[in-house]
Amino acid sequence: MKEVYLDNSATTRPLPEVVEAMVASLTDNYGNPSSLHNKGLEAEKILKEARRKIADKLAVLPEEIIFTSGGTESNNLAIKGIAYNFQNRGRHLITTEVEHPSVLESFLALEEEGFEVTYLKADRHGQISLAQLEESITPETILVSIMHVNNELGTIYPLAEIGKLIKEKNPNTFFHADCIQSFGKILLHPASKQLDLLSISGHKIHGPKGIGALYKKKGIELKAQLTGGGQENNYRCGTENVPGIAGLIPALDALPAYTEEKPFDQEMDRLKKHFLKGLKKIKRKVIINSPEDGSPQILNISFPGIKGEVLIHSLAAEGIYVSTGSACHSKSREKSHVLRSIGLSPDVIDGTIRISFSPYNTIEELDYTLACIEKQLKTFF
Repeated sequence: MKEVYLDNSATTRPLPEVVEAMVASLTDNYGNPSSLHNKGLEAEKILKEARRKIADKLAVLPEEIIFTSGGTESNNLAIKGIAYNFQNRGRHLITTEVEHPSVLESFLALEEEGFEVTYLKADRHGQISLAQLEESITPETILVSIMHVNNELGTIYPLAEIGKLIKEKNPNTFFHADCIQSFGKILLHPASKQLDLLSISGHKIHGPKGIGALYKKKGIELKAQLTGGGQENNYRCGTENVPGIAGLIPALDALPAYTEEKPFDQEMDRLKKHFLKGLKKIKRKVIINSPEDGSPQILNISFPGIKGEVLIHSLAAEGIYVSTGSACHSKSREKSHVLRSIGLSPDVIDGTIRISFSPYNTIEELDYTLACIEKQLKTFF
C-alpha cells in the first residue's frame, strides 16, 4: 500500500542520517558528557557541535542555547522560569487564546499561584490585535509569550512588530515565542524580533523525539524547573540526552539556508499551493481555515457536515496520514480550543482536518491524497 505522511506538524520522519548518528552515540560515544575521561569528552563534543549549529541557525551565541527534552519543557522553562525569577517586578503576564497547550497550561498553573494573566483574543484566522496587546501591557507586565506559527492554523504572528511594541511600552517586559512550528521552516533570528527567549523541538525538523532547546538571551536569569547536577549551566539539570542531541546535528545540517529574499521553505509552499488548487476541484463545500499568508507547511480545512475523525481513519485505510488538529489534543473529546477561539461553529469544527507538509512530500502524493479525499467524501459522506 502506498504511504503518504501528511501529519508533519505532529512529528516528522527522522532522516536516515539522524538514525545513524543516534546509533553511533548509543554504541560508540555513549559516555556521560560530565565525565572527565575520553568517553565523556567525546560526548561533550557532540553537545558543543549541536549547540553551535543551533546558534548559527538563529544567529545567536552557543552559550545562549539550553538543551531540554523538547518543546513542552522549553516552553515551561521559559514561562515559569521568568515568572518565578522576576515576580518581584510584577505579577502580570500576557499570552494568546490560541497558544499550544504547553504554553496555555503553564499560564493557567501560574494563575492558580496568584499571577494575573491576560489572554489576547484571535480573529477568524487566528491573528491577534496589536492594539489589544499594547493596551494590555502595564508596568507590572513581566512576560509576553506569543507563538511564531500557530500549530493548528499556520497563522504567522508578526514577531518583529510585537517585539518592538513590547519594548517601547515596557522595556523591562520579557518576550518569549514558541517557535516549534517555525524553526527550520521560516527565517528566524531572535535579535530582529527583540526576542528574549525562544523554544524549538527536534522532532519537527526530521530529528529525534525527546530533544529540544531554549534560546535564552545572555544576561537573563531563569528559575530552574529541574535541579540536580548543574548541567546546562544549572538551568536544566539532569544528564543530557546525548543520542537525541547527536541526532539533531544531521537534522540541522539538512535545513535550508534562509535569507531575507527567500525567508521560508519554497518547496513546502509549492506543495501547499498545489494542494489548495486541487481542493477547489472537489465537488463538496470546503472551508479553508488557514490564512492565505500563513505558514507554508500547515493547511487547516473543514468539510461541514462530516466527521473529521471518520475521514482521517478512512484516509488511513488508504495509507494517508493526516490529523484533526494538534497531536496533543487528538485523543481528547474536547473540541479544539484554537478553532473555538476563532469562532468556528461546532459543525465546522467537527469536519476539520489538518494537512501538514514536509519538503520530502511529492506532488504525486498530494494528487493521490486529493483523489482519495474525493472518493471518501462520495462513498461515506
